[in-house]
Amino acid sequence: MTAAPIDPDTFRVESRKRWEDAAQGWERRADSFAAATEPVTDWLLEALQLQPGQTIVELAAGIGEVGLKAAQQILPGGRVLITDGAEAMVKAAQARAEQAGIENIQTRTMEAEWIDLSAATVDGIVCRWGYMLLADPEAALRETRRVLKPGGRLALAAWADRGHNPWLDLVSQALAGQGLAQPVPEGTPGPFSFAPEGVAFDLLAAAGFADIEVGFVDFTVGASSTDDWWEHHNNQSVTLAAAISGISPKAHYELRDAFDAAYADYVGADGAVSVPARALVASASA
Repeated sequence: MTAAPIDPDTFRVESRKRWEDAAQGWERRADSFAAATEPVTDWLLEALQLQPGQTIVELAAGIGEVGLKAAQQILPGGRVLITDGAEAMVKAAQARAEQAGIENIQTRTMEAEWIDLSAATVDGIVCRWGYMLLADPEAALRETRRVLKPGGRLALAAWADRGHNPWLDLVSQALAGQGLAQPVPEGTPGPFSFAPEGVAFDLLAAAGFADIEVGFVDFTVGASSTDDWWEHHNNQSVTLAAAISGISPKAHYELRDAFDAAYADYVGADGAVSVPARALVASASA
């Protein structure tokens, strides 16, 4: 599908609102999502080559799961700045830090495309499933390199292709089948915008990074039942939340039937849902 031009400013405003609205849902699913995605988080933190005393920034952090884990690995003396464009996400990250007793973090509402930090002041930057959703990921990567110290590390995650991510793609197919959403065209911001071969490498190279490595991390996501799996997507998918807002009860039931049918092959004998996932991961040096 050919990508239609987007208005960046309009896109940013609409995207920020969606993520503001999604913050409570992400908080509700925080523990289960953290457990499922731990292999990706661990890859990112290892790629950062964390050391005590470093300054680390998490961009597009959501509720700050990666940054909070990083904070515990750079003691003594290190600190993490957790940032997101949605204020509600930043507040949730701060609350989670306080609940966990993690004191060496700061939080700030900040857009990844213009990082409000001085040049060459940061040892490492991590962004899990963030750059792929930005109107101008290359601008964000150039900003990332600007604030990194010489030799500073970047680690990012995006989603690999649809075929390796049925957990995410099948709900999109169910929505499209009910006429409630349109597929995201290639070349526009979205969960699979980094999936085409070479996109991540080329963006990092264009932003001036060196020592670029791109790979994949396979894992599984799921829930205890199809009802819980539906709730998972309700809480964390801004696309699903927007699609079902205001639809009729009949349309809602039809969508739920289509959703259950889409994931039927991934339901075990005990009723639990387990679906494959693959993250595209990359690291580089400034």
